[in-house]
Amino acid sequence: MEKEKSKMSIFIHIILIIVSLTMLIPFCWMILTSFKTVSETMQVDPFVIFPKEWKIDAFITVMKEMNFLILYKNTLLMILFRIICCVITATLAGYAFARLNFKGKNFAFTLVLIQMMVPVQIFLIPQYLMISKMGLLNTTFALVFPGMVSAFGTFLLRQAYMSLPKDLEEAAKIDGCNIGQTFLFIMAPLTRSSMVALGIFTALFAFKDLMWPMIVNSNKDTMVLSSALAKMQGQYVTDYPELMAASLIATIPMIIIYVVFQKQFIQGIATSGGKL
Repeated sequence: MEKEKSKMSIFIHIILIIVSLTMLIPFCWMILTSFKTVSETMQVDPFVIFPKEWKIDAFITVMKEMNFLILYKNTLLMILFRIICCVITATLAGYAFARLNFKGKNFAFTLVLIQMMVPVQIFLIPQYLMISKMGLLNTTFALVFPGMVSAFGTFLLRQAYMSLPKDLEEAAKIDGCNIGQTFLFIMAPLTRSSMVALGIFTALFAFKDLMWPMIVNSNKDTMVLSSALAKMQGQYVTDYPELMAASLIATIPMIIIYVVFQKQFIQGIATSGGKL
């Protein structure tokens, strides 16, 4: 039995190593390409993996042409405000759907589930028209607007509140707490791990969002990292070393955030039972 367990453990570790390497190859390729010349990136026979000379010309060029401080600021503001708005609205809505009884509760929650099932792209035109009518194009609010309410977050927090025992609410009522006090001081603190998980998902989705920022923001002063990188790709010719160098610089904030909040990140994903 011990030999079989050891063999199975070795097999599992081999599979995990292969999967990890597969996920790291694109990132390693991005790093290698950023130090190559344009001719090396286009060369096919022989195929160039490692640059002959490790040059930093691409990094110098993108640092001069792109204002990364503004791009970092806009991206981090978008992520921060989306997390705050999403966690607050999802927590309130999740508690209402899980613990309160009101007319139309099941119908309203069905609408939330339907929103999770349809593609996000069908909301782009209505959301753009709303932002345009309000005169808020090329603003930070325009970036935050689609992520202020999350159907996934509402569902996640609803499940978290439903898992809590009813005895907590009954004890709070006996002690004289109203609905607001019960929610704020008793129930909400117990779903902190689910809130962290929702914040992590929201941050990742916001950082990777490309289509919406390109639609509502065309001004350089309000542009985020994803849209700035997308506009570096030309229609016919693309300077891949510069594109990869800019992409590598753009990943620095998320790498730092992950290193700092690694423990919370793993706990949040494990608690939510989700996967990326």
